[in-house]
Amino acid sequence: MSGVTLRVAKPADEEFLHNVYASTRTQELAQLDWDDAQKAAFLRSQSEAQLAHYREHYMGAEYLVVVRDGVDVGRLLVHRNGDDLRLMDIALLPDARGAGIGTSLVQDLVSEAREIGKPVVLHVEEFNPAMRLYERLGFAKTGQLSFYTRMEWSAKEAVA
Repeated sequence: MSGVTLRVAKPADEEFLHNVYASTRTQELAQLDWDDAQKAAFLRSQSEAQLAHYREHYMGAEYLVVVRDGVDVGRLLVHRNGDDLRLMDIALLPDARGAGIGTSLVQDLVSEAREIGKPVVLHVEEFNPAMRLYERLGFAKTGQLSFYTRMEWSAKEAVA
């Protein structure tokens, strides 16, 4: 997509990565009667726990900042291993959503997978609107892990 690039996240990007994470939970937390400080503390702990989990279980993963026209607008976390390309997380700030950026990034990952003959695997919450995007791009539901649906795009399935 024109004007969209990726760069490797640096330690100085940690607050930005947290803000992107928090922006994805705003609607969910609006339903709670917590004050802003409680919500901020919860989001901080959840964001830190998520990154700690990723660092422990996905050694060598890429932590990328999505940049549109010189402005940081999101994050893309990808783990390439011997078996698959794992889309660990993709999230955009609210103002960047709906512009085709996420679609383009996932299509790029699918193109890479097609070239090397590996599947793309991800986990998504059932109520996440991104599930429709993944289905549109040829991902199929392949399992359930707690409240996450496992989805996979496979070059074999795409050819069939």
